[in-house]
Amino acid sequence: MKLRKGIVLLVSVFSLFTACDESSKIEPPIDTTKKNEATPVHYNNSNTPDWAKSANIYEVNIRQYSAEGSFDAFSTQLPRLKEMGVDILWFMPIFPISQIKKKGTIGNPYAVADYKKVNPDFGSLSDFKELINKIHDLGMYAIIDWVPNHTGWDHSWITQHPNWYSRDSTGNIIDPINSETGKSWGWTDVADLNYDNADMRKEMIDAMCFWVNECNIDGFRCDVASEVPSDFWAEAIKVLNELKMTFRLAESDKPGLRNDGFFIMDYGWKLHHLMNDIVKGDKKALDLDLYLVEDSRKYYQGYHMNFTSNHDENSFKGSEFERMGDAHLTCAILTYTIEGMPLVYSGQESANKKRLAFFEKDSIDWGNYEYADFYKTLNELKHQNPALWNGQDGGELIRINTDKDQKVFAFMRQKDKNKVVVILNLSKIPQEFRLKGSDYVGEYNNIFAKGTTALSEDMMMNLGAWEYMVLSNY
Repeated sequence: MKLRKGIVLLVSVFSLFTACDESSKIEPPIDTTKKNEATPVHYNNSNTPDWAKSANIYEVNIRQYSAEGSFDAFSTQLPRLKEMGVDILWFMPIFPISQIKKKGTIGNPYAVADYKKVNPDFGSLSDFKELINKIHDLGMYAIIDWVPNHTGWDHSWITQHPNWYSRDSTGNIIDPINSETGKSWGWTDVADLNYDNADMRKEMIDAMCFWVNECNIDGFRCDVASEVPSDFWAEAIKVLNELKMTFRLAESDKPGLRNDGFFIMDYGWKLHHLMNDIVKGDKKALDLDLYLVEDSRKYYQGYHMNFTSNHDENSFKGSEFERMGDAHLTCAILTYTIEGMPLVYSGQESANKKRLAFFEKDSIDWGNYEYADFYKTLNELKHQNPALWNGQDGGELIRINTDKDQKVFAFMRQKDKNKVVVILNLSKIPQEFRLKGSDYVGEYNNIFAKGTTALSEDMMMNLGAWEYMVLSNY
């Protein structure tokens, strides 16, 4: 049952999918609930940077990364991150933070006070330029968090251009409204921008270009991207890519943003929530099959960013240890080997177990980098085996059936002659099970156990609670 290049599901429970008519073409749905939604514009996504095809991404929380919380302090960690195999560094907002209506002592990094300046707590613009140069010298890339949906309340636009903001019936500027509910998100520390205003759009694009021109950044992670009209993204990306081929990550999982080529990557929220539910026992391994089928019908270009943690999940829902417990490494394996680009958040390589405060200074306790080698191993595998590359550059996902499909999730990714086999016990109970079929048969390098492992047709296997096996034929 081949749904598209990149996903092949060979499952024995076809009755689960009888509601899906695979012979009919399903067009990606257009979300008409976005504010100021314009007619979708199809955009050619052929200019994705070549360096992204085998890349992973690492989220940098400068404020909490060190006691100093500065660009200079972070720069000392670049050799360590390079050694770990990190490719793309995503910096959380580096801008000055609005103090009017701020939350907490320090405020919200997503309440931007000026789009063309850096937070003085982090250092100077020259410090940031130097940091980007060091990143590039090491063969890594840098994208910055962009906050296009709203500004802080002390941004100069508030007083100079009040018509650049959304306003209520009495003319008062308002905080952002959830387009699906019509109610405030509760983000009272920021003011909602009005994308009906052409002058504001022009200034927003000019500010984005500033960072490409001045600092030579490689792209943007765009906050609440689906709340910004699609025709703005078409306009902005055209201008940006005339300066430099940019990498674009949307904080969204609305298919149109990828399918129309505005963004190369979006958030793999559904997979993330599904992993959390499997760990809690609310879902089974077999639910991953349903996820893959549904996901393949919604998207036809680009890929998800897969994660077990990020700044929002850690601060507001708990670390991966809190949410996933003993399964956190097993889930990390899945994020690295299923289709998409894997994310590591600041501190995950050192087993940071605390929720980092979002509106306060709360430095990471780095300890002994307990999981640095774990992530290094996965990064090396992704670099070296094209079967795990991103999007259309990666290999097909071929489901390997077992007689314990409710508990065991096994699959193979294949690109030409390159193969990776992944077998996961997604339960807290040891499993004895039989592999079915023959596509996976062969001798492989055992990535974590070292040495080699031979897989034979219909062989019996044992995995302990949440145990995993990752095999590669390179």
